[in-house]
Amino acid sequence: MISQPSRQCTVELQALPSRIGQVRRIVSAQLRYWHLDPLIDEAALGVTELLTNVHRHAEPDKMCTVEIELLLDRLTISVQDHDPTLPPAVRKADGMATGGRGLALIAAVSEAWGVRPLGESGKTVWFTLAAPSPTPALPPYPLYEPTATPAPAFRESRARPVRERVSAGPSGV
Repeated sequence: MISQPSRQCTVELQALPSRIGQVRRIVSAQLRYWHLDPLIDEAALGVTELLTNVHRHAEPDKMCTVEIELLLDRLTISVQDHDPTLPPAVRKADGMATGGRGLALIAAVSEAWGVRPLGESGKTVWFTLAAPSPTPALPPYPLYEPTATPAPAFRESRARPVRERVSAGPSGV
């Protein structure tokens, strides 16, 4: 039995540096909408690294599709490009290198990652994150619990009504 339907979001773009930040914000907003705030940092890091790889390495163009899918307790983020060349692999980066750690970072923060070749039309690189269990919603107001001692009985006050005093103004009127 499926307790929660699949949720999916797709964004098509050119993997240019100016667009990568925009897509990161879109992914973050979508995860907030799905109440998956704890996954935002890892998802934003992963999508940034995958889009950066498309920007640096993909040929003949930088067009790609980012897909976010939540199915039950698994969030999968994938980036499909049009480059059919060898799939990316984790490299051992030199300690002084400023790049080359993207897939190693994805491997470190995700449950799994991989590549699906699409023949001459390109490839899809994906990673998964475990989605937290949904917490039950709290009622809109606290539940009433009766107290052990009853409230005191209502008594009508026998005090005399208060009369208003009317004072004359400065002119005596």
